[in-house]
Amino acid sequence: MNAKEIKEILELLKGTEVKELELVRGENTLRVKLGGAVEYHAVAVAPPVASPVAVAAPAAPAAAPAAPLNYKEVVSPIVGTFYRAPSPDAAPFVEVGARVVKGQTLCIVEAMKIMNQIESDTTGTIKAILVENTSPVQFGQPLFHIVED
Repeated sequence: MNAKEIKEILELLKGTEVKELELVRGENTLRVKLGGAVEYHAVAVAPPVASPVAVAAPAAPAAAPAAPLNYKEVVSPIVGTFYRAPSPDAAPFVEVGARVVKGQTLCIVEAMKIMNQIESDTTGTIKAILVENTSPVQFGQPLFHIVED
């Protein structure tokens, strides 16, 4: 994509209700968020280099094993807008450090004016809230980390 194409896309978005757009063309990605920055990623592809002899790289020191993931990830089942509370003036459903039980409401994801309550599928403690209130979320996007009991 060149600058002219990007400018044309931005002009087309003006006056629409589109809040976020991601356009992938080959190895290039254009991501536009309303009221936010424009990101453009171009991937440079190096020409293949033929090597007649394989050379072994020196052995790297053994890395410490990664810490096991001791939390369950709660992901968004739909595309929509993330809300931490049932209304703007209400307290959030959960906070970091709060204990939750299976079936407890964690948040709401609004899609097409329908408020979908997202419930915990495990019992444990909220380790992290990964999305800001009123942010758009994608299908499968992580929302919470819960340390299981």
